[in-house]
Amino acid sequence: MAEHLWRVLMTASAKTPPTATRWSVGQVVRAHAGYVGRTLRYLGVAEADLDDACQEVFLVVHRRLSEFEGRASITTWLYAICLRVASAHRRRTAQRRESTMHEPPDRPTGPTQEHVIRRQDARSQLQKLLADLDEDQRVVFVLFEIEERSMTEIAELAGCPLQTAYYRLHAARKQLEKGLRRSGVAPSDVVVPS
Repeated sequence: MAEHLWRVLMTASAKTPPTATRWSVGQVVRAHAGYVGRTLRYLGVAEADLDDACQEVFLVVHRRLSEFEGRASITTWLYAICLRVASAHRRRTAQRRESTMHEPPDRPTGPTQEHVIRRQDARSQLQKLLADLDEDQRVVFVLFEIEERSMTEIAELAGCPLQTAYYRLHAARKQLEKGLRRSGVAPSDVVVPS
């Protein structure tokens, strides 16, 4: 199924040659697949559902790319799509009432890799804490702290005043720090993978 979708997307993108200001679907997929996967993960999509959610995002890109006007960056446009897909995914998951594992069991590691294990545990804890955040706070936190976007861009994307975006960021940081302290994880152990 995924291979067939990939072929359809690549064939469709080959029909319209890119210009200097236009993206093809293939170009978007090749350039931003990692960004889309990372964004969906931090917006609360479970690892097991990440491939399906990425496909949904790129199906939307395939349908709507001709409507992209370039008023914002392509990553801002993709983030907005990811936000909607992740939100819909969380609603569907809640309706199914499935209990999923957040992460597969770790492979055995040697005692010399203690710091790697500590970081993996910290990252896992961060994922759990992000999932517990209010969606508005999570969006602002992920965009600012992980994706390193400007607050002006975040406020525009979130559809809120700039001060509200700053408040959400402050509230999210406070809640995450409190959760990390409660779980015994040092904030310095949390290294977000790019």
